[in-house]
Amino acid sequence: MISVEIGKNEQNQRLDKFLRKYLENAPLSFIYKAIRKDVKVNGKRGREDTVLVQGDIVSLYICDEDLEKFRKRRPSCRVRRQFQIAYEDENILAAVKPSGLLTHGDSREKKNHLANQVVDYLIEEGKYNPRTEKTFTPAPVNRLDRNTTGLVLFGKNNPSLQILNRMIREKNMVRKFYLTVVCGHMRTPLHLRNRMVKDEETNRITVLPEETEGSDGCRNRFEKNISGKEKEMETMARPLAFGSYKGRKYTLAEVEIITGRTHQIRAHLAKAGFPVMGDAKYGNRKENQATRRDFGISSQLLHACRLVFLEGMGELSYLTGLEIQAELPAGFERIKKEIFEQDE
Repeated sequence: MISVEIGKNEQNQRLDKFLRKYLENAPLSFIYKAIRKDVKVNGKRGREDTVLVQGDIVSLYICDEDLEKFRKRRPSCRVRRQFQIAYEDENILAAVKPSGLLTHGDSREKKNHLANQVVDYLIEEGKYNPRTEKTFTPAPVNRLDRNTTGLVLFGKNNPSLQILNRMIREKNMVRKFYLTVVCGHMRTPLHLRNRMVKDEETNRITVLPEETEGSDGCRNRFEKNISGKEKEMETMARPLAFGSYKGRKYTLAEVEIITGRTHQIRAHLAKAGFPVMGDAKYGNRKENQATRRDFGISSQLLHACRLVFLEGMGELSYLTGLEIQAELPAGFERIKKEIFEQDE
């Protein structure tokens, strides 16, 4: 028999979900069979939907061989730290991701990504110990594309991670702002509201016929019944400065995403006629060739610059009113000065 005491990072989850994490390599059939026959909570038979609380004792009547086989051990990654820290307290960490680094691993890169780098940093600082944790690993609650730079928010313990995920999903709790340079002169603010579909094979989204209106500060949500794989998408963009370079017109813009879809800003602005500078997937090929030649960039100039907490929640209520900022990368700052340092 193996006994596991439920701690802060395991509480408030169902028994079956806890076991699926604790015995990560076990098939689901094994998990649910074990709950019926080989698992007790505080000495009593537990149900799949039993919600665990701190201090509960979960007893597993399985052999050592099965435990060793089904328990996943986090490999030692020891990857070079590439991110900066914009904000950190005992519960959350806001990392500044550089261009070229994945937020999570994928089939091609399983080791050197931001999530692993942050975990390694927390281990080195003594703020997270994987040997004493049963199921929890610090994780991000938002994601940036590989070549988009800026703020990625992490929960350092499970209660904080759960709350942050809820706050990101809820309306009017966390505002997310980006800076970008777009091709053309965006003379008026844009409020873009659409449906979109994603092609999983090409990892590309298609923006369906859009509804556009001038932004007057109204942040009403786009409410519409959407069926199938179609999802709503809402973006607001505000021009900050106009400039030109070798006859090509550009706008420095602040963008706020109301929803959070794959490639949302890049696809939305391109559809509206203002492709993001350097964007190889949705941008203008001729403009991108000029951008590569003149500025040496071959990916989108897009930076997640600000997170504004309008309201905290639960143990994170103290975040109300907090604003986290990330400075522009040096390359972005250089291009910004070259294009917008003087009037047309």
